[in-house]
Amino acid sequence: MKKLLILLFSFFLLSSPSVFADDISDFQIEGMSIGDSLLDYMTEDEILKEIELNKDFYSFLKEPYKYAEVYLLIESENYDYLAIIIKNNSSNTYVTNKNEKYLILSVRGDKQYINDFDSCIQQRDEIVEILSPMFINADKYQSIHSHSSDPSGNSDVDMVFFDFDEGHRAKVYCSNFEESFRVSKNWSEGLLVVINTNEIVNWMEGN
Repeated sequence: MKKLLILLFSFFLLSSPSVFADDISDFQIEGMSIGDSLLDYMTEDEILKEIELNKDFYSFLKEPYKYAEVYLLIESENYDYLAIIIKNNSSNTYVTNKNEKYLILSVRGDKQYINDFDSCIQQRDEIVEILSPMFINADKYQSIHSHSSDPSGNSDVDMVFFDFDEGHRAKVYCSNFEESFRVSKNWSEGLLVVINTNEIVNWMEGN
């Protein structure tokens, strides 16, 4: 079933209730899925440049440099860019197979909804409605909370999770930052659609 499910905003492609995705690698964002080689989408030089640029993005984690995040700008109506997580090359030098070295462990699609949280939530809910029957065996739940990066408590995140038995996770959510805080950080806000392997879930949760 690999590469069967392509998550687009034109959801008629996924409207069949008979389609299921119990294997997280069946779930795609812009044709990219868990287990692909990032070399299918970027050159090695481009990947290494991105790793260096983004090397401190997860400095707050217990093992901040165990994995690396790479950004890929795309021409798409669905997302503004993709974010991909792979193992950090500095700890992966013993791997001689380049495809294995740049194995995709997480994919995230980002779409900006600046000062338009209601539209973001509407789009999020449409995605969740499509995914729910496909991820029928996943544990689905919602979490609404203040964003941890904003000490004022005035920035919100509204998330829907799909947790799989193996520990993998898909999530669809909207961020809504307090405007002066967002501007001061030069951040965007809006819709995020994420696929994480259990390896990345554990890393981000400090396990």
